Amino acid sequence: MIGSRLGSALGAAVILLSAPIALAAQPAAKPPPVNPEVVDLVFKGVEVMEQADIKKSIATDASHCVSVVLTPVCWISKAKYFYRRKYLDREEFERDPLRIRVFYWKRGYRDATVDTLVTPKGADKVAVTFLVKEGTPTLVSDLNVRQKDTVLSEQEVAGRVVLGENSPLNLLRLDSSVVFLQQSLWEKGYADAVLDTTVVVDTAAKRATVEVTIDPKWKATIADIIVEGNQKTSTRTIMKSLTIHPGDVFRRSEMLRSQRALYESALFRRAAIEIPKQGDSSKVIIVTVQESPRKAVRLSAGFNTVDFVQVEGRYTHNNFFGSARQLDIQGGVGNLLARSLNGRFVFRDATETLGSDRGRYFAPTYNASANLRQPWFRGQANELSLSLFTHRRSAPGIYVDRGFGTSATFTREVIERTPVSANYRVEISKVDAGDVYFCVNYGVCDRPTLDALRDRQRFSPFTLTGSIDRANDPFAPNRGYRGTVGVEHASGFTLSDFRYNRASADAAAYYQIRNRGALAAHLRLGWVKALGSTARALGADTEEDILHPGKRFYAGGSQSVRGYGENQLGPRVLTVPASTLRRGDSTCTENIAITVCNPNAPALANRDFEPRPLGGNIVAEASAELRFPVWRALLGAVFVDAGYVSQRIDAELPRSKAAVTPGFGVRYRSPVGPIRVDIGINPGLPETLPVVSEEFVDGERRLVTLQKSREFTGFRSGLRGLLDRMTLHLSIGEAF
Repeated sequence: MIGSRLGSALGAAVILLSAPIALAAQPAAKPPPVNPEVVDLVFKGVEVMEQADIKKSIATDASHCVSVVLTPVCWISKAKYFYRRKYLDREEFERDPLRIRVFYWKRGYRDATVDTLVTPKGADKVAVTFLVKEGTPTLVSDLNVRQKDTVLSEQEVAGRVVLGENSPLNLLRLDSSVVFLQQSLWEKGYADAVLDTTVVVDTAAKRATVEVTIDPKWKATIADIIVEGNQKTSTRTIMKSLTIHPGDVFRRSEMLRSQRALYESALFRRAAIEIPKQGDSSKVIIVTVQESPRKAVRLSAGFNTVDFVQVEGRYTHNNFFGSARQLDIQGGVGNLLARSLNGRFVFRDATETLGSDRGRYFAPTYNASANLRQPWFRGQANELSLSLFTHRRSAPGIYVDRGFGTSATFTREVIERTPVSANYRVEISKVDAGDVYFCVNYGVCDRPTLDALRDRQRFSPFTLTGSIDRANDPFAPNRGYRGTVGVEHASGFTLSDFRYNRASADAAAYYQIRNRGALAAHLRLGWVKALGSTARALGADTEEDILHPGKRFYAGGSQSVRGYGENQLGPRVLTVPASTLRRGDSTCTENIAITVCNPNAPALANRDFEPRPLGGNIVAEASAELRFPVWRALLGAVFVDAGYVSQRIDAELPRSKAAVTPGFGVRYRSPVGPIRVDIGINPGLPETLPVVSEEFVDGERRLVTLQKSREFTGFRSGLRGLLDRMTLHLSIGEAF
């Protein structure tokens, strides 16, 4: 019998160095090349272990393509951008058999032997073979966990020990068991617990007895907390951020939570929590901070072809009147120089659709908000946020939207990374728009209702949201899961004119594949129903449900079903200008009602019609995505997205739409997150959609629906049609 304490890998190497190492001699007629290229690497005799894991433990490697995806390219070219050449380092190669034996020894196969074979493969090229005899493993015959004082239950011990009886003597699993047991002790307050392991091996019988001894010592408590380094932030504010307090049982997980809370406050560029003295049941905690700037100002300016020139500004104060209170004021002005730039350079000419409303649509747009956030509101886990906002938005010839309001949000972190929020928001808005806008976006097209919707309305829902995040990375996760569930209610009780009930759920899970790859899955569900009292509250003379377009569900886009453009999957209608319709249908003259015009006239092309999403009451989405490394910071992805949207707002409009779209893409891991380029492929069939247009009656625009519908695809024929089916998305961050 041989008695030994569990050692490190160095101890394993020392034991193996004392044994003879069998290396097959390779006599050669002439000296081989000093550093030939290794074109093939083979392991023979490997059965119980993964060859990929053994490869990681040795220095020798074979030349290979940098990614499986680029394998066809590597057949044609061996350029360094696609193909990585590996050469034989003879000194390291002589050590590789020992590395493999240590690999097996740590996992319980203490009699494993390794021979090598080097075979020439042409000029300056060789194939390397490792001949492995795994041998019989040393099995754990008895495993005991002994506690000097019982602080862990049998169930807790069994759940933390990952080395089992009658299994190979895997020292890695034994080390992991010790770590897991130590963590359980820390969570119970035994910060000074000592764990010892003893392994007794019968080399002849190839059996081992393992004993883990736990001495919990004493339960540690926090005697005092000392704060150092703060100058402008009061000690009281810092103490409020901590989840640990004098007199509490000492738990290391709470120290980590406290440290994260200090960083998330944006008050400190550095925060450290340390214990200067060990081996005492009373712990003195020292919190050392380095403060960051309290105020920040950011200004930006830009332009686009729709909103002309915009300027934005933001002011942040991270300790407004103390207590880590954060004030955030931001605002922006757009539509600047609209009169001068309209129709010039890259800017479109909107005057054709404006008529006498030119001044109104060319007036500046704006948005402004002020948000006051109070972290640690009556408790470290609570946060209170209050905000004020106002805006003026417009789209030339379509709508002008003015509004202002306020909101209040209370958030409590129920358990770590699992917050629950309650929000109440009041917004008073007025929308001036043409009939098409209200019919398409609100689902109401009759004259009395349209007039009611143009009045000032109050929109004030109450929302309850809960989320959980167990993903390992906020931007590019490859392990864990995250999810969000929300319910929303608006009625006369909440003082809202738009009244409805709404529920939604969103979840994603990630499974790691090797080092950098991942298999990700995503599910999204939603339901919303307008209340019957909405029409009465709005003063609309209709029995139809009226549901605000912002509360309907839409699908399609870079974070949804990627074979479609933004919000384009679901029930839709086609809109077309009256002038275009009459010009395309030669039989539809000015003295004929536009409703009898033929939207399928040969002179009319799909590009003459604009598909408008209606949104729906029900949405269901599911996605699966495989992410894999390609080269350095570049990753590839293949995915399949599926979605379904159904509306029950207007029985005369399309009811539902479903689609499945595959696709592929690349991601570049930048400092600001993954820069993502995705191409979704839309295999959709033609749709028969209603056609909506406008005509002038007594100087006013009136909405009309054509008697005939149009078969619409949006895809051309031939190669152009194939390209039309590919939807390009460029964004920052993963789709889910």
